[in-house]
Amino acid sequence: MRGARKRLCSAFILAYGLFSLYAAYTVFLRPRRTHGSRPPHRDRRGPPDHVAAGNKEWNPWEGDEKSELAASQQRYEANLKMIKNARSHLEQTRLRVQIWGKAAIGLYLWQHIFEGPLQPADVTAQWREGSQKAGKTYFSFVTGPSVVPGYFSVEAENVVLVLNGREKAKITYATQWLHYAQTLIQTHKIEHVAVVLLGNEQCNNEWIQPYLKRHGGFVNLLFVTYDYALVNEEDVFQWPLGVATYRNFPVVEPSWSMLHDPRSYLCNFLGTVYKNSSREALMEILKQDGLDKLCWIAAREQWQPQETNESFKNYQDALLQSDLTLCPVGINTECYRIYEACSYGSLPVVEDVMTPGDCGNSSMYHSAPLQLLKTMGAPFIFIKNWKELPAVLEKEKKMSLQEKIQRRKKLMEWYRNFKAWMRQKFINTLENAFLPSDKG
Repeated sequence: MRGARKRLCSAFILAYGLFSLYAAYTVFLRPRRTHGSRPPHRDRRGPPDHVAAGNKEWNPWEGDEKSELAASQQRYEANLKMIKNARSHLEQTRLRVQIWGKAAIGLYLWQHIFEGPLQPADVTAQWREGSQKAGKTYFSFVTGPSVVPGYFSVEAENVVLVLNGREKAKITYATQWLHYAQTLIQTHKIEHVAVVLLGNEQCNNEWIQPYLKRHGGFVNLLFVTYDYALVNEEDVFQWPLGVATYRNFPVVEPSWSMLHDPRSYLCNFLGTVYKNSSREALMEILKQDGLDKLCWIAAREQWQPQETNESFKNYQDALLQSDLTLCPVGINTECYRIYEACSYGSLPVVEDVMTPGDCGNSSMYHSAPLQLLKTMGAPFIFIKNWKELPAVLEKEKKMSLQEKIQRRKKLMEWYRNFKAWMRQKFINTLENAFLPSDKG
């Protein structure tokens, strides 16, 4: 057996040697054919002019060179087409807007409503930015502690300033940004300014009025949260409170299980219970007849602005595992919980009563509180008194899983459409106010 293997190897080596000698002879010693001896059918189109004139030897790679030249021409034409498309795209983008996110509600605007990119992903980064084209407008967004007046690049002639006006200290900080924007207007660095304002929960927003153009200021448009009575749909617009982005509430992508799986609890409430509030009444009603055992309840006596990882996960799990989310009023009827429940398909049960303060009906809306949500047809359960809750929960017990699945789909579809509608309204309002009129 070993001898047979040796003979076989020797045969292979001999064959390889003979092939190598033949290949060397073909390449280096064999005489090449001249132009005259080449069979005429090799190139039916005839030789190139420069070859015929000089009577040079045939180029065996001529076909490959022509193919490469044709491919190169195709690449050139494709790149030229791409450049023309890009130029056309820029011509269609008639407006450039830079958004300065100096309040957490700016993240709801950019990431949840605009679904815009934001880099880096690290929420603790000192500087974060993103950009996208929408409508006729190119939007860029900057946020983070490093975004301070005079120490970042102003890259557009139109600016949206996102501010917090909830309390005196926040208003002082907000006015610094307004004065900076006013200086840029006066020095012709920018042309237009809009403000998205996290308003005061009792709608005490008088401090912003002198900055509005209609009062001799420079702010063209104001988008403000809560049921601000001065909303007129001309230069003052109501804006949704959204989710608590300051607590890093995420953009939630619906899943099959979120829509179809049975949930362990009829309802949930995780939050602060203020003294002498309707929330105390809610807790008493839940304790009656053991209703609190059917729901995920975690009450605390003092509000906490920052969540621990554990408490935040519990809150998300409660939304995901409950068919209903109870939304009692706080300082204002509108709360983050409403929008966060929608994100997880847990139907909000909203206490539909006005809270003390200056909020109320406006010249455009007559359904306060929550006039923006009601106008958009929010499919919530609205109740005037928590004494109505036992009947709501009794009805909930009798609902089939299929009925609950259909309700979840309806809720999440509505919330997606609501955000899309707010996005388009925001874009249209800016373009109508900032773009030059086409009227001749």
